[in-house]
Amino acid sequence: MRVAILTDETGWHTRQLQQALRARGASGRCVDLADCDIDTSAPGSGLLIPGFGRGLPDAAIVRGVAGGSFEQVTKRLGVLHALEGLGVPVYNGPRAIERCVDKSMTSLLLHAAGVPTPPTWATESEARARRLLMREEAAGRALVMKPLFGSQGKGLARVGRVEGEPVALPPLSRSGGLAYLQRFLPSSPPDDAQAEGFDWRVLVVGGRAIAAMRRVSAHWVHNVAQGARCEPAALEPALAATAEAAAAALQTDYAGVDLMPGPDGRPWVLEVNGVAAWRGLQRVTPFPIAQALVDDLIDRRIGGRSAGLAPVRCA
Repeated sequence: MRVAILTDETGWHTRQLQQALRARGASGRCVDLADCDIDTSAPGSGLLIPGFGRGLPDAAIVRGVAGGSFEQVTKRLGVLHALEGLGVPVYNGPRAIERCVDKSMTSLLLHAAGVPTPPTWATESEARARRLLMREEAAGRALVMKPLFGSQGKGLARVGRVEGEPVALPPLSRSGGLAYLQRFLPSSPPDDAQAEGFDWRVLVVGGRAIAAMRRVSAHWVHNVAQGARCEPAALEPALAATAEAAAAALQTDYAGVDLMPGPDGRPWVLEVNGVAAWRGLQRVTPFPIAQALVDDLIDRRIGGRSAGLAPVRCA
């Protein structure tokens, strides 16, 4: 079995996946979606995947879709849609990735499914965004302004009533002409600026929460890429159930779900990551996460036992 690992960069994650695939008697080849072409004059499917000749991989794991122009990204996602349409299992599929990468769609689908999540707004109207901010600020609340397609905690800013002081909304021209705003959930006592707060990252694979960690930081942004430290976290029933409901709402094969304690004491979902990294989570998880992903792909999406692939189970 030959699996395409679709990624714009190779490294620790791709090596982990290749090792896990070898343990199941399969091989993984890293392919950049930017290098995949459509050629309807060629024999076969018309889709050219480097390293697979005129054929197609038996499955594809999406590890990264590089940014680019609107046209480039459309073509790269089109390749994923084409693979899926040609019968190749794509993990995660393009629809799931599109739902997760667009934070406004994530918020809308979580809300529609009844998954607890902070009130969220997305608008192209600067006047509406400023009226919203005035209302929230008058109630003593802060909002988090996020890039619609951002990741790793980059580009986040608090506006409204922030630590007792008003913070204005920046011009929407700085954020692509769109305001994506989410009500801020404090994770540490408001009267202790030095207190550490946390959020949870829960990994859901095949519909089941399998691992969790707390990301702890004195800063209000808790991404590992922004310096938060990882601590093991128990998969309490409410935490697991909420993360699983979020992954189901976005119809993901696997997902990294970010949650925080809500004002009602329940875990609330902030974001769902459809191309989730797991290096930090692996440091506090006793079983190999890449193997769990590969096992789910082969056993659930492909049916690997019937193909004679060797079963491997995580401890």
